[in-house]
Amino acid sequence: MDYKKLGRRIREERQNLGLTQAELAEDIDISDTYMGAIERGERSLTLDTLVRLVNRLGVTVDYMLTDSVEDNNANITEQFKQIIDCQPLRRKQMAISILRMIFTCLDQEDS
Repeated sequence: MDYKKLGRRIREERQNLGLTQAELAEDIDISDTYMGAIERGERSLTLDTLVRLVNRLGVTVDYMLTDSVEDNNANITEQFKQIIDCQPLRRKQMAISILRMIFTCLDQEDS
C-alpha cells in the first residue's frame, strides 16, 4: 500500500473542507501528531481510524484508497480469488467460461 498517496488524498480532502490537521484529528479522536504522520505517509492507520476519517471527510473508503493499493499480479490474482472463492462450483465454472470469452474477444481486437 502506498501510504504517501493515501496521505496526500487525505490532506487534499481535509483542505477542501477547510479543516486544519488539528481539527480533523480531534473530530476523529486521534492526536494531531498522528494525523500529520498519516498525511505525510509515515504512519499507517487502522481500519477503524480509516472509517472515522472517511465519514468525517464525506468520502468513501474506495475513493480514499484509489491509487494507494498496488495493482501487481499477486494482488490482482488475490482479488479474483476473493471474488470466486465463495461461489458454488457451477458459478465458478460459468465465470471461467465468461472470462475465457472476454479474453478471446480482447485478443481478436488486438489483432
